[in-house]
Amino acid sequence: MEKSRQIMSENQIEGRNAVLEAYRSGRTIDKLYLLKESREGPLQTILREAKKQETNINFVNRERLDQLSETGRHQGVIAVAAACGYVSVEEILERAKSKGEAPFILLLDGIEDPHNLGAIIRTANLAGAHGVIIPRHRAVGLTAAVARASAGAVHYTPVARVTNLAAAMEELKKEGLWFACADMDGTTVYRQDLRGPIGLVIGSEGGGVSRLVKEKCDFTVAIPMHGDIDSLNASVAAGVLAFEIVRQRENG
Repeated sequence: MEKSRQIMSENQIEGRNAVLEAYRSGRTIDKLYLLKESREGPLQTILREAKKQETNINFVNRERLDQLSETGRHQGVIAVAAACGYVSVEEILERAKSKGEAPFILLLDGIEDPHNLGAIIRTANLAGAHGVIIPRHRAVGLTAAVARASAGAVHYTPVARVTNLAAAMEELKKEGLWFACADMDGTTVYRQDLRGPIGLVIGSEGGGVSRLVKEKCDFTVAIPMHGDIDSLNASVAAGVLAFEIVRQRENG
């Protein structure tokens, strides 16, 4: 609990007026903790703002709010602001276009560990990816811990957050992107052509890429492994695959 509180405190906003002002000022709120079953006017106003901005809303009891509170004066609401703002998927595509490059995007299906997300964003930056796409729900957002783990890369690498990853992939296919899914049963990555406009799909730490997202992928790629354990950490796997894309691009 103490570690969780420490991570949250850097971007935590408490109290009705403070949270409402954060929304109205345009600040990006990653997560909202709201008192369950409350019908009070100010909390309902905050709820409307949260829904308008598609914030991840958690209805919790007062005991949970008391546990999370740093001030002891949460007034039934605690917000966690993103360490930096999100962009649209269109902005990521525009970034590739402005550089005269074929789009290269990392899509992360349910990464929940902030250190993994931060490390992947750092990798994306160093590999020259034009952006990262994450789902709005059941995944970590751009928290302070993610910003730290990225070593500052969150400020240089555009991150888009979407409600439905599979639907976003369908739209990107219309822009000419192909999708490679990281999967242990896939074709060895070194035998697969990864040039051209591409989206690299990395699954969650435990479950891998979900069925619906995998069905939208054009092919699967695997990293050959020869050790005694069966898989790589998600961020390490993303690094190996991303730099194979870099190698192929540089070799034409």
